[in-house]
Amino acid sequence: MIIIFKRTPILVRLYPIYNHRSKAIDVLKSETEQKGNMEGDLKGGGLALESGLVSAHTIDRDSWRQVGLLLVTGYSCGYILSFSNLMLVPLGWTWGIISLIMVAVFTAYSSWLLAGFHFVNGQRFIRYRDLMGSLFGQEMFYLTWVAQVLILLITNMGFILLGGRALKEINEDFGDTPLRLQYFIMITGAAYFVFSILVPTISSMGKWLYLSTVLTFTYIVILLAVVIKDGLKSNRVIDYEARGNNASKIFNGFCAISAIIACNAAGIIPEIQSTLRMPAVKNMRKALHLQFSVGLAFYYGVSIAGYWAYGSSVSEYLPADLSGPKWARILINSVVFSQSIISQHAFIAPVHEALDTKFLKLDKGIHSRENIKRLLSVRALLFTVNTLVAAALPFMGDFVNLLGSFLLIPLTFLFPSMIFIKVKREAAKIEKVWHWAIIVVFSLLTVATTVAAVRLIVNNVAKYYLFADT
Repeated sequence: MIIIFKRTPILVRLYPIYNHRSKAIDVLKSETEQKGNMEGDLKGGGLALESGLVSAHTIDRDSWRQVGLLLVTGYSCGYILSFSNLMLVPLGWTWGIISLIMVAVFTAYSSWLLAGFHFVNGQRFIRYRDLMGSLFGQEMFYLTWVAQVLILLITNMGFILLGGRALKEINEDFGDTPLRLQYFIMITGAAYFVFSILVPTISSMGKWLYLSTVLTFTYIVILLAVVIKDGLKSNRVIDYEARGNNASKIFNGFCAISAIIACNAAGIIPEIQSTLRMPAVKNMRKALHLQFSVGLAFYYGVSIAGYWAYGSSVSEYLPADLSGPKWARILINSVVFSQSIISQHAFIAPVHEALDTKFLKLDKGIHSRENIKRLLSVRALLFTVNTLVAAALPFMGDFVNLLGSFLLIPLTFLFPSMIFIKVKREAAKIEKVWHWAIIVVFSLLTVATTVAAVRLIVNNVAKYYLFADT
């Protein structure tokens, strides 16, 4: 065993490192050592991690409640303002509700299953790609990592576009000559960049998650109040029928299923789980229970209420349909923008972690003089590229469908069942049949939803033009 010594104000810290494919070495830590670790982590210093891996970010520090709040507020972010249109309009009431329930059940089960593989044969895995690479080879390592990066980058671009639209709505409420969307996208990208410097890791979000919880509860309560008022007072006949011919309904329905999957998962369970205190598996599952109870009630509730109030004509951005009062629209959009600054950080953190580990000096604090220039440069480049793409292609709805189909279905459903079959060789035959059935069914769903998403993009390509003021 190699021992790495790192000084803290209290003691010398010990971290075990062993070969990537070796079995874990049990390490007993005293309460004093754990306190020293936490104090050192608060400084943002680089840490040598288990399994022979090194990271600039921290592990083993957060409570399950903190991670639970991260999941609840992260998935209840402003993205849900487009879910009525993306998820329910193409499906209608019957198939829409069935799809919402089925996707939630299978996503919760797959996430619970994946959380149980944080340790495999005594070896710990803090990154999804390392787990897949260890079990299935180098090709799966790179496939998993590329899929995750693409998902997280597109998700972040969607957040930037979301924040820009919220600011644009506020601007339109205050003036007759609103600015172009691109100006607000640039403001949003800059705000996200500043937050990423001040709050560099998931663990450092801490109190910001409590603020995010207050903001989330605030805008959802006000939004639901106005939406329900509009629905009850509406004198028009509301149309809930899915539009288009039979072929279009089928393809659009598969796109809606992709969007439902994207609203429930992000493909980063191991990365989030690595921040939890031991026992990591038990604590992660507690956090997932919070997401798929309280969190689900939030983002499904808003989606269903929006569709009920406005039917098939519901906007791609729900606040645009609100009848008023004016102050309510302004407050909702202001809170959505503020909350998105916090929420987006959780879904881009694994990319930050990879870049920080690659380019920062791990024996120095993240905000140390040696690292601050590197940190500013790396994150400025990331957010500049993401902001530019979001400004050039402000049509994230179609790409969310493609993301949910081609990339997120394998990460969420296929890979956990593949891991189970690989690791649980002595499992009962019925369990293996169950997981093989999941692999087959969701493989077919991946193909169907990908074809549908590509078809939708091709059909809408005439509507796309660079830097559109949508």
